[in-house]
Amino acid sequence: DLKVWFGKNSERFTLPARATFRHLYFSPDRRGPRTRADAAQGLEKVAGKPTDSPETMALAEALADRFMFQDYYADRSFDDVAKTFGPPFARALFQITPGSWAGPIESGYGWHLVWVDALTPARVPPFDEVEPDGRTGWIEDQRAEIRQRAFEAMRARYQVVMPKDPSATAVASLPAPEIPPLAGIIPE
Repeated sequence: DLKVWFGKNSERFTLPARATFRHLYFSPDRRGPRTRADAAQGLEKVAGKPTDSPETMALAEALADRFMFQDYYADRSFDDVAKTFGPPFARALFQITPGSWAGPIESGYGWHLVWVDALTPARVPPFDEVEPDGRTGWIEDQRAEIRQRAFEAMRARYQVVMPKDPSATAVASLPAPEIPPLAGIIPE
């Protein structure tokens, strides 16, 4: 039962795409209106150069501004990147082909040149990898189905009748429901 249920609901367990990247930051506070142009010129200077060479590291330090957070982000989901840099930046990042510099890409902080080390596509893990979570999901679905059937059975025992013309006078003329007094309380 559990494996059959997992087969029908496997999309609920999809692991998101992930990116490992580094970036060079160009600050609009320091550079003003020329920030994007400076980033574009920076891209021309670092294009084709690997990120781990001493020459590129020195060049990057000379070109870019200090970023208030980190310069390297390992194994981050789209949502993680969007929380830090904004959704437009995250969308652009996940479109970059790994292994080369790209940009300039704008974030809420300024402009960035980005090197994507790796992109891991979204995937549905095999059942064995998520069996405890799958079991929990199956139990939750079973409980929800039982609650729904109980609700439908209760609803089937009642019939709601509305007056043909539910005007204020018609509703006001309906008799008040008889509610038995609570034990120990004397009605007035």
